[in-house]
Amino acid sequence: MIKKEIVISNESGLESKAAARLIQKASCYEANVWIQKGERKANAKSLLGVLSLGISKGEKVLLIADGNDEKIALHELEMFANRGMTD
Repeated sequence: MIKKEIVISNESGLESKAAARLIQKASCYEANVWIQKGERKANAKSLLGVLSLGISKGEKVLLIADGNDEKIALHELEMFANRGMTD
């Protein structure tokens, strides 16, 4: 299991469109992926879970990956977040 703190740079935070893009990206990996804000953690492959965290622009969150491709998953998701949730 590996973890990485990131800052959400997407202009509207993780609202429905950005959350859907994150979920689509996270679903490409075999590893389990979570996103954590404070004490609350959600499956990064679940739209309702991600939206329930209410993540805004500029907030720090923790990405957590666990599985065979955890390193590449976390690296790619970090880069994706740094690009404002766009490819």
